[in-house]
Amino acid sequence: MARTIELYDTTLRDGTQAENFNLSVEDKIKICRQLDRLGIDYIEGGWPGSNPLAVDFFRRMQEVQLKRARLTAFGSTRHFQKPPERDANIQALLAARTPAVTIFGKSWDIHVIDALRIELEDNLQIIEDSLAYLRPRVRHLIYDAEHFFDGFKNNREYCLATLGRAVAGGAETLVLCDTNGGTLPHEIPEIMARVRQFLDESGSSARIGIHSHNDSETAVANALMSVHLGASHVQGTINGYGERCGNANLTSIIPALIFKMGLECEVGKRIDQLYNTARLVDELANLPHNRYQPYVGDSAFAHKGGVHVSAVQRNPVTYEHIAPEKVGNMRRVLISDQSGRANVLMKAKKYGLEIDADDPAMASIVTELKELENRGYQYEAAEASFELLMRRALGLQRDFFTLEAFRVMNHKFDPVRPPYTEATIRLYVNGNEVHTAAMGEGPVNALDRALRKALTRFYPSLEDMELADYKVRVLSGEFGTGAKVRVLVESKDGTDSWGTVGVSYNIIEASWQALVDSINYKLMKDEQAG
Repeated sequence: MARTIELYDTTLRDGTQAENFNLSVEDKIKICRQLDRLGIDYIEGGWPGSNPLAVDFFRRMQEVQLKRARLTAFGSTRHFQKPPERDANIQALLAARTPAVTIFGKSWDIHVIDALRIELEDNLQIIEDSLAYLRPRVRHLIYDAEHFFDGFKNNREYCLATLGRAVAGGAETLVLCDTNGGTLPHEIPEIMARVRQFLDESGSSARIGIHSHNDSETAVANALMSVHLGASHVQGTINGYGERCGNANLTSIIPALIFKMGLECEVGKRIDQLYNTARLVDELANLPHNRYQPYVGDSAFAHKGGVHVSAVQRNPVTYEHIAPEKVGNMRRVLISDQSGRANVLMKAKKYGLEIDADDPAMASIVTELKELENRGYQYEAAEASFELLMRRALGLQRDFFTLEAFRVMNHKFDPVRPPYTEATIRLYVNGNEVHTAAMGEGPVNALDRALRKALTRFYPSLEDMELADYKVRVLSGEFGTGAKVRVLVESKDGTDSWGTVGVSYNIIEASWQALVDSINYKLMKDEQAG
């Protein structure tokens, strides 16, 4: 029978130490519920008493029923000058009323002497005292050996002695922490072997865990190596968020444990929710999703070269190490100047378009695609524009409106105050002339508002559509302000999101192209649904 691995998520504590990563109490509760649905064993909620937000979170969580995950409070060993019963940190851990508590202690003698400024023996005493006090008062007790790997390299006997005192205090799991993230995978075997030998000689049955940071880009590798060598408890964060360069990424570790190493964990029953979990955390933190992330990135199973696409059509194993559906992701075929007929045929099938490889329209589409990309268009992040291109080539795309003219004006009256921007537009909808104007925060916003104002009375569903992202890329910097630019627009409504593209030497014209494609795609989508 395969070994079972415990998964411990610290996104809500270690993850929030990442730069620009912030969560409200409500966000944290939503993430807790999702991690519980996913099957995570332990959810570290934070450090009780450290701030009002943490206090409120643990109070609110007492009313939340988790089906499987054990909410965990995190804190440090007691202050040297205070016994546990009078130590505010220890008491805050108990006040959180969580089924599990994790405390960290110093493993590296340099930290004991220079940071705590106490004797080495005193540090051993506070580790044992803190755990022994907590042991009868909590169901699950975990000890994080902070800076363990650095401590082992500097003074292995003292470092092991800290583990011995943690065992004596009643810790059921000993987590070896690479807090500075400087350990490399080839160093793990010797250290793990010595730890296991030490515990065997001590007669301890404590579980070994691993907590790795990514400062050397080896956090995931170190975690997997540790599991291979006997660790059965893994700590990390969703999407690898954490202080400095981040923590071990659970969205990479979990599939590797299950699909590559053949190990058991509760998440294995619901691993198809991994992609949605990764996206939820990013959305709540208001951060862009890393499209290049293994397993859960949008590009993780994206194929661009025509040869690759042709092979994947015949047998996905040729260019995919696992089936994307296993983690809730999906296969994507990108359209680019490397694309061949196989890419276009797969896209046509996805869009529900009937076209054969020998159809004259196929050659026309491929030729137009390569010509447009030579001019700077890219469709990897603008699939809506490419679908419209295909439909126009096949004569399937109707015109929802026809532009007669537009004008955008900036009025600068004061050198200090921002200018007033106004856009006017004249177009036809089903033979009806519409002439309107709108003010905006800059020329693109004004143009967008004028266009929507003109169309919404004919197409009310445009009220549900909003611009989610807007990017401008200079394509040829040597021409300075006269350079060609590419504009990518991401739009969304209540059910979907889509990307469109425009290219021009004029940024307003490029933006207009992307905006028009975005609106046409929305109206086409609504027409098909209706």
